Amino acid sequence: METDETPRVLPFQLQFDKPVASQIKIAEWNPEKDLLAMVTEDSKILLHRFNWQRLWTISPGRCITSLCWRPDGKAIAVGLEDGTISLHDVENGKLLRSLKSHTVAVVSLNWEEDGQVIRDDSVNNSKYEDRTSCFFPPAPRVPRMPGLVPGDTGFMDDSEDSFRELSNSSYQRFNILCSGDKDGSICFSIFGIFPIGKINIHKLSIPTPFANEQATYRLLNASISKVALSKDLCHSIVMCSGELNQDEVESQEGQLGVHGMRGLHCLLLDTSIFWKRKNELHQVAQQASNIEDLIEVIRTSLSVMCKQWSDAMHTFREKFDSLSSLIIDHGLDSSPQEEFLGLLGGARTSPPVHQFLVNSLGELGVKRVSKVVCGAGKELQHVVLDHLQPSAEIIGFRMGELRGLSRWRTRFRGIGLDETLINNATEKSGMLIVQVERFMRVLSSVVQQFLYDQDPVRPFLELSEVDIETDMETLQRVRELVHFGGFSDCEYLRRTLSEEFQQMESSFKEAFLMPFTTISQKILCKDVLPLFALPSSPASMSVTVPMSVTFYKDASTAMSSYQTHEHGYIDYISFQIPGDSSLDIANCIGISKGFMHSSSNITEDSASLEAVLLSVPDGYHCVDLSLYKEGQIVLLLNETTAASESFGESCMMIVQANDLPFVSISRSSCINRWNLNQLKDSVMYLQLENEKVRIIPHSVVAPLAVSASRGVACVFAARKRALVYILDEDEDDISDTE
Repeated sequence: METDETPRVLPFQLQFDKPVASQIKIAEWNPEKDLLAMVTEDSKILLHRFNWQRLWTISPGRCITSLCWRPDGKAIAVGLEDGTISLHDVENGKLLRSLKSHTVAVVSLNWEEDGQVIRDDSVNNSKYEDRTSCFFPPAPRVPRMPGLVPGDTGFMDDSEDSFRELSNSSYQRFNILCSGDKDGSICFSIFGIFPIGKINIHKLSIPTPFANEQATYRLLNASISKVALSKDLCHSIVMCSGELNQDEVESQEGQLGVHGMRGLHCLLLDTSIFWKRKNELHQVAQQASNIEDLIEVIRTSLSVMCKQWSDAMHTFREKFDSLSSLIIDHGLDSSPQEEFLGLLGGARTSPPVHQFLVNSLGELGVKRVSKVVCGAGKELQHVVLDHLQPSAEIIGFRMGELRGLSRWRTRFRGIGLDETLINNATEKSGMLIVQVERFMRVLSSVVQQFLYDQDPVRPFLELSEVDIETDMETLQRVRELVHFGGFSDCEYLRRTLSEEFQQMESSFKEAFLMPFTTISQKILCKDVLPLFALPSSPASMSVTVPMSVTFYKDASTAMSSYQTHEHGYIDYISFQIPGDSSLDIANCIGISKGFMHSSSNITEDSASLEAVLLSVPDGYHCVDLSLYKEGQIVLLLNETTAASESFGESCMMIVQANDLPFVSISRSSCINRWNLNQLKDSVMYLQLENEKVRIIPHSVVAPLAVSASRGVACVFAARKRALVYILDEDEDDISDTE
């Protein structure tokens, strides 16, 4: 029995050691549940419970390059090599949404919600209430294309309610999904589904924060490693490698330029527009994202209807096309419809009709064709009444809501909600409702007309250059209604249903592009922090450096007179300095804190942030690192003396950041230097015997997956094993319930 004097030999309890079928390259714990999402080398996503019970496995069929959880843990975002971001349901892995936000690999994902809501729900929650449910039943689902099984459409599964939850963001805290690709583009999406901004770090003008230096800079050949939004959504920190140069325009004017600062840099983006206008953005995103969902319902409905009617008409023509040839062969000067009109009117049956009825069609054939056409007509009515028409009506209502918001210019003009564009889109949605009603009238009489050569349904379902015939009296009445508030576009009755939908969709894209463009222009680079240099070889610029960016509550500024919403959190940035860095501080871990604060409070005389260099113990090198709760840093170290990557031992170490000897780094002079040079003489040497360390009898590989809410860490051995450790000594033992 252990006594109080018995020393604790192992700081971390090994919960279990499990084999994995394939090597893991990405791993992230769910922020709310005991779930671990892992990505294998062959790009399969595995979801395991804490007891290692596998819940599901999915394979998107493309290389997975990044992954993150939604803050409430109910959905997972997956970045793919082709620039696609797919959202999946945590319950079963079903695809909820697929967004093509980028054109190249998405290398970093970060999903943050407004942390201010936690402190005061009554003040910071959006006061907007979605009124659609008061007037309409639940929004219709996407109709299933005939011949497809659930999941084949790549949009949603009709047996799940999670997609509706993804779109219904009225009850969610305001949140932003931030994604960065390898070419330097960063995209922002509200609730992960409504794009609201995009920038490229190559095009950013980077101002110097120093009063005695007026130059601006640009990053060339930059590659993003990590993006992280602050918990108040006011800032975004971007870790990227590239070459920092002074702007060419200013260099040509004779100022001293900065050239060749090639290495790892840290950018600070000002995203305070998300916090300042979160209520307005919430309302617009709520309406727009639901409208986009309904547009997909209408698009799929039209596709389903077109296919069903085309199949029916193919069956009809397959049976009746031979009649025209028979009429020609008998030398008659008539058409098939005239022959059938004569037959239906009681006239004598002509030889070609008699031959056609006896030899080609027969009584059963007539019944079969009639059943196919009538059945198709009923199916089209079903799709219209259950999917297309309610979608069009809800879109019209939601556009009316947006139209009202657009007239509140003092609040919504600043985020790009243009009244003229919204009015045009609202009118187009009304025109579609009229076209749907008109189509239903045509469809209701189609069964009686199916024996004629003319097909009255097909023109409405296809994009046609031929105008729909409309009598001049009706057109004149429509023009007269313009004076009484009618549609200003009087030619809509000449358009087909598909053409009307296409015009409506185009007007929506134009209207929603304005907020996207407006917000993008307001996301600016606020500061740059050059960290360390890298060799000029292309291989060094693409090297993977273990790094982590985390934001904690900043207790030190709680009573500060300059504290605002932007100073509620403090940033911790940790990274490994590679051995080929030009600095004489190889095999070190760099940690900085207060980058956001230092940028906000720089003066001409003094300004500083704090940083520290940790020297990795001799015989080890850093494999991965992660910031843990309460400012703790977890380091995963491998032996450097191992005979191969698969053999040897490693260790996991926790360092308390608050106990580290941080040194103030002066930033009051010039940007033209590497900031870590100031720490060469104050390196802290880590010792295994002095730190909280657990020796692991395996050589390990990245990633290191740490759960702050659960107090556990999962490491992966080079020999395809997963080891889960309990990090907190005061954490209750977690039994393995496999």
